[in-house]
Amino acid sequence: MYMAYGWPQVIPLEPGLCPSTHFDRIVFLKVIDRLLLVVAPTRIELWSSSQHKVRLGKYARDLESVQTEGDNAEAIWSPDTKTLAILTSLSIIHIYKVHFSGKKLLVGGKHPSGLFLATISLVITEKAPFADKDLITSNFVCDNKSLLIGLSDGHLQHASWNGEFSDAFKPSYHPSAYQGDRGALAPAESNAKNAAIIQLEFSLLLRLLFILYSDGCIALCSTSKKGLRLVNSIKIERWLHTADAICASVASNQQILAIGCRRGVVELYDLVEGASHLRSVSLYDWGYSMEDTGPVACIAWTPDNCAFAVGWKFRGLAVWSVSGCRLMCTIRQIGMNSASSPIVKSSQDLKFEPLLGGTSVVHWDENGYKLYAVEESSSERIVAFSFGKYCLNRGLSGTTYVRQVIYGEDRVLLVQSDDSDELKMLHLNLPVSYISQNWPVSQVVASKDGMYLAVAGHHGLILYDVRNKKWRVFGDVTQEQKIECKGLLWLGKIIVVCNYIETSNSYELLFFPRYHLDQSSLLCQKPLLGKPIVMDVFQDYILVTYHPFDVHIFHVKILGELSPSTSPVLQLSTVRELSIMSAKSHPATMRFIPDLAAEGTLRSSSSSDLLSQQPSRCLILRTNGELSLLDLDDGHEHVLSNSIDLFWVTCGQSEEKANLIEEVSWLDYGHRGMEVWYPSLGVDPFKQEDFLQLDPELEFDREVYPLGLLPYAGVVVGVCQRMSFSACTEFPCFEPSPQAQTILHCLLRHLLQRDKREEALRLACLSAEKTHFAHCLEWLLFTVFDAEISRQSGSKNQIPASRVPSSLSLLEKTCDLIRNFPEYLDVVVSVARKTDGRHWADLFSSAGRSTELFEECFQRRWYRTAACYILVIAKLEGPAVSQYCALRLLQATLDESLYELAGELVRFLLRSGRDYENGTSESDKLSPRFLGYFLFRSSYKRQSSDLKSTSFKEPSSHVTSVKNILENHASYLMSGKELSKLVAFVKGTQFDLVEYLQRERLGSARLDNFASGLELIGQKLQMGTLQSRLDAEFLLAHMCSVRFKEWIVVLATLLRRSEVLFDLFRHDLRLWKAYSTTLQSHPAFEEYLDLLSVLEEQLDSVQDVDRQR
Repeated sequence: MYMAYGWPQVIPLEPGLCPSTHFDRIVFLKVIDRLLLVVAPTRIELWSSSQHKVRLGKYARDLESVQTEGDNAEAIWSPDTKTLAILTSLSIIHIYKVHFSGKKLLVGGKHPSGLFLATISLVITEKAPFADKDLITSNFVCDNKSLLIGLSDGHLQHASWNGEFSDAFKPSYHPSAYQGDRGALAPAESNAKNAAIIQLEFSLLLRLLFILYSDGCIALCSTSKKGLRLVNSIKIERWLHTADAICASVASNQQILAIGCRRGVVELYDLVEGASHLRSVSLYDWGYSMEDTGPVACIAWTPDNCAFAVGWKFRGLAVWSVSGCRLMCTIRQIGMNSASSPIVKSSQDLKFEPLLGGTSVVHWDENGYKLYAVEESSSERIVAFSFGKYCLNRGLSGTTYVRQVIYGEDRVLLVQSDDSDELKMLHLNLPVSYISQNWPVSQVVASKDGMYLAVAGHHGLILYDVRNKKWRVFGDVTQEQKIECKGLLWLGKIIVVCNYIETSNSYELLFFPRYHLDQSSLLCQKPLLGKPIVMDVFQDYILVTYHPFDVHIFHVKILGELSPSTSPVLQLSTVRELSIMSAKSHPATMRFIPDLAAEGTLRSSSSSDLLSQQPSRCLILRTNGELSLLDLDDGHEHVLSNSIDLFWVTCGQSEEKANLIEEVSWLDYGHRGMEVWYPSLGVDPFKQEDFLQLDPELEFDREVYPLGLLPYAGVVVGVCQRMSFSACTEFPCFEPSPQAQTILHCLLRHLLQRDKREEALRLACLSAEKTHFAHCLEWLLFTVFDAEISRQSGSKNQIPASRVPSSLSLLEKTCDLIRNFPEYLDVVVSVARKTDGRHWADLFSSAGRSTELFEECFQRRWYRTAACYILVIAKLEGPAVSQYCALRLLQATLDESLYELAGELVRFLLRSGRDYENGTSESDKLSPRFLGYFLFRSSYKRQSSDLKSTSFKEPSSHVTSVKNILENHASYLMSGKELSKLVAFVKGTQFDLVEYLQRERLGSARLDNFASGLELIGQKLQMGTLQSRLDAEFLLAHMCSVRFKEWIVVLATLLRRSEVLFDLFRHDLRLWKAYSTTLQSHPAFEEYLDLLSVLEEQLDSVQDVDRQR
């Protein structure tokens, strides 16, 4: 799959003449054989699309030619790159010839680049037969011999590459044609159709011509084996109708037709299944509608047809997988309800968004490493996005199991975890000495343990030691150039190369030891019967499949030790040949399946016959996405699923002792998301109907594409796109971001369903130290409980089946499993919070009595978890029991200074107590939403009037108990002068401090001595910190409200609040004299002498004024 990385590149184009309305757009852009051809209204440019982007040739039309013959309107380039046909706006066809000189260009002044200068010359000018009819034309399509263009009167115009035209025609109607799934024209009307043709699309591989009409109808026409030359053979086979269709593009390998619509949506149709509708792809779910992006302007499939790019007329570009995963998007992500409009106006302050003005043309290079795009209404430059490809393990590439790899044209991107188990993407640049001569990268395969990478370019191959960070290359460049790698496999410590020999047009397998890349160390050289299409390896067996479906299996035997000091011998013998006749699509991937024991599990790895036993089954993924299981003994094939992008065989693939996915047969990913396949319990361990597939909760987000597995962690690793903006660059940097999603809960549930409780416990213990473990246990219990609720609801009107008393339900098994871990108490109550309270009784009948779980939390001093059980107890045991538990917990939380939690308990007790006194059961009123009060801070501040309400004045036991507990704690804090805790207590519980101070003025709140009080309170509050000063201000405000002079003097002194002290002393001079004497007589209070001087000066000035009166 494809993922953008790095900053987009810009290819500047020369300015040209602009005499017409078409001056502001690129007419044609195409890449063939590492050449990029660009046709603008008045000029032609030819660039290299290889490692070095160099302009090789150009042709500029003069003003007179443009005025008399019109500017360039449509263009087509011959497959052999030698001829170019251009139709002007005045219906004049120009035929150009492209000629390359024999002199190579040098890069850097000394290195030959393989590039040659080119000349583009006009050789034929011919007037089209429809020139006088004032018709609008569609685009060109072509083959090696002919051109075809659509006209606005519904006709097709045929021409040769020599500019010779034949008569215009309408495709004939095939008698077997019928309407598509969404309706179309009646058969009798098809030949009389006069709607304008707005686009043509031709697939030489499928021998299909697609004609898109202005009314949204699409004609699927068959063509002759000889191509477009025989126009009488072009017959309409089928009609499709999408009312707002505006463009189309066909994926020949996948046999999928993508149709772009005016509403900004792309519709996908399966051409194999009668042109049936597959799915719709759009940005609607990301908050963008047609008003934001405009209609679809262009669609381009990747060379392997695994993904497609979509450009919109008003704004942006995106790349999607066939399954509907959004792989890349240039539009900046916003929320669905964002206040800012998605329509972004460019400004100097705004980081530039690529293709902000819309996209007119998109095209992939032949390797899929570059996506060329042209902005709407622009002919000044081309923007090239760099893409990396994920090792899909298709064709002749081996499996990359534990190492997730994305490779670009000159680099490898590795997914690695840092010290904190966070995944990151590491860019690994290939040695310049190798990639400069062998650009681009064509194959990347990781060894089974992920510690070595084999990388192949145009010629040769190199190896990378991940642990030691070292490259190994061929010492002899001539040997390197003799290898044209078409496939790579790892066979233990041996790298297997599928080599193409150009001189004889044949293929062979080369076996090199990992420690030495040299012809002298070649272990074996095996000629192949023909061109292989699929290869795989498992233990000592190699699978090679030829076209159309001939399977050969080889056994590898190594004599001697694989080391530089010895001379090992590799023997290769054929053990199985199988030829299968099938009308299905060709295989894209085949993987051996390890044989299972009768009970559906792998045979012991210590068994010698496992190592020597030949695999008898393999998985097949065909080019159309069909996944099936092939029995190599009898050639029988079981279809398992469809619309699959990729899969991983997991059983027997890892040597890790802590492999968490050994119980899984394989995983696949496609349009339905992730599916997990387990061994069957039946006699046939791979019987299709006995397979269990995974629930929907394993699906990735539709912008995260799965790459591989981490078996030791039990997670699936995916990647999504991120963009980072910089003030010094015009475009953002595209950054692939690894994501991880656990499948542990699914594996545990599978084991419990099979009553493998010991295996499930062992698997859970292996994961207990992982950061995601608690989350996995919670999802395990939630999914099991949710399924139990659904089962009960479905069987409510049915007669219940008799149950064996000794058997345990899956819910009970799940609770028994989780009970072995300390997370159990948190997991149970968290699941309860996510479900309807009406079903709590079913949950706790298996998980344990709620009061017992509460008591266990209480004894372990897990008070926050215990608080979560209060609501459950109120629902299941009644309000009286819940109030008793809440009062106990309230006292404990106050002792631990957990005042926010204590405040939530107080509010619960007051509410439940009032309802209880009114005769209304709290269990009938509360909902799981209220349980959040015990976990999170309230979103609002409850006023202190709650604690002064009439509830406190009612002669009820619960109010009295709450009040006594709070007052006793306040007295305890006040007596010990724990003032910071007192402030937190008052704020957390909304305790009425004013009422308490008025009552305890001569009690626990009394200050016997000013000097000792000032010294003690100063030590307790630590006035050097901001929080302590805020606490003192809070207390001072409350003391002033009750005019508690002793406390006012102390707190105002600590805060140096001279205005408060002045207001107090001006009316009580005796108090001032006592205050002044105390501060002056104690050496510890010297720091307050400056405050004393200020107060004395203020008081003297007031006395002088009074005397003057």
